[in-house]
Amino acid sequence: MNKKQLSIILSKLKPLKNFKVELEQYQTDGELASLLIWKAYQDGNIENKTVADLGCGSGILGIGALSLGAEKVYFLDVDKEAINVCKDNSKNYKNAEYLNIDINSFNKKTDTVLMNPPFGVQNRKADKEFLLKAFKTTNNIYSLHKIESKNFIEKISKENGFSVKEIIATDFIINKLYKFHKKQKYEVKIGVWHLEKI
Repeated sequence: MNKKQLSIILSKLKPLKNFKVELEQYQTDGELASLLIWKAYQDGNIENKTVADLGCGSGILGIGALSLGAEKVYFLDVDKEAINVCKDNSKNYKNAEYLNIDINSFNKKTDTVLMNPPFGVQNRKADKEFLLKAFKTTNNIYSLHKIESKNFIEKISKENGFSVKEIIATDFIINKLYKFHKKQKYEVKIGVWHLEKI
């Protein structure tokens, strides 16, 4: 499988039906998801590895990992509806475990964490909570954040014994979802971060 084929598979997954603003839920498109997963795969952190998809939503990141040979994926989301959509999307995979819990209740060790956490716009520091959990869970983190968070992520990584291995700058297209959205589409400058334990 190549990156383009992965992107096509992920683009066909069912999205969430009811996006919850308080959880900062947005749909990650197949192209962006495949960029993050393919990077982790090329680094040797997907195939035959145990992976956690924190705040999994529809399961797009974890399903990408399973498609590329992950040994096991933990799908975590506090939103029961998201877990149900994720289960439906990943029903052809046997090596998946679904946890309808807050990320702070997760205490397994994994090889790799994949996540598209809240950017901390609706709930300040929501992104920090995800990062702190990831630091305790794994040695390799692949995560999406606003590019303007660069200094914050470098600082918190260093404080928790991680280094920023790479940042791939890209755009995140957010379609009009919520009442406060004035435009049909928003283009947010983001980065795909690879954080590695020192």
